[in-house]
Amino acid sequence: MNLSIRDAGSQDQAEWLGLWNDYLAFYQVNLPDDVTAHTWARIIDPASRVSARLAVLDGRVVGFAIHHFHDSTWVKTPDCYLEDLFIDANIRGKGIGRALIDDLISICKDKGWSRLYWHTNEDNAQARKLYDSYVQSDGHIRYRLKF
Repeated sequence: MNLSIRDAGSQDQAEWLGLWNDYLAFYQVNLPDDVTAHTWARIIDPASRVSARLAVLDGRVVGFAIHHFHDSTWVKTPDCYLEDLFIDANIRGKGIGRALIDDLISICKDKGWSRLYWHTNEDNAQARKLYDSYVQSDGHIRYRLKF
């Protein structure tokens, strides 16, 4: 399996949009088109606090993790919040979700961000499958970085 994780770029818009539409359908979310356009604009804006990491398998975008960072009210260094993570339905369970999370943990450590966290929904068994076996909710703070 030839898997790589990298930043999203302008050339990825069509493939990302296909996954994003699958993501919205999976969660049964209806968003206006301008929200999608706004989301993509923020992802590729280098000045934005929102960015995306893409999982690329054999040259095809098969998953994404959208995150943002913000100044923490609890500690002196910024936190990183995982906003969305989605894997192509055809390859779930192959460790792609874990690879995206491990990648984000590495970025947090490199940048000195103190925590990586995200919401999980205990009542949505379908959604938990997206994250392979990596997410086992233990409260709001999922991963506290250790330096």
